[in-house]
Amino acid sequence: MGAKLTLRLDETLIKNAKRFAKTRKVSLSRMVSDYFKSISIQQKKKIIDSPILSEITGILPSKADNKKLLKIYKKHIEDKYL
Repeated sequence: MGAKLTLRLDETLIKNAKRFAKTRKVSLSRMVSDYFKSISIQQKKKIIDSPILSEITGILPSKADNKKLLKIYKKHIEDKYL
């Protein structure tokens, strides 16, 4: 048995969501319910760390400059093979 849930959302958002649900031929309630199910399933999934992943975690800076990393890698490859 379903329980009632009240949400306060912007009217435009509600209209767009209803239109989207209608094009998918599902109710808005069903669409919201499916979304809640999907996020609860995602929370249950656990990421299993492999030994290699554990070893390399933290090697690269989290906010790395991609151009700088590419330059360093290119130099590494040139030094190794040229």
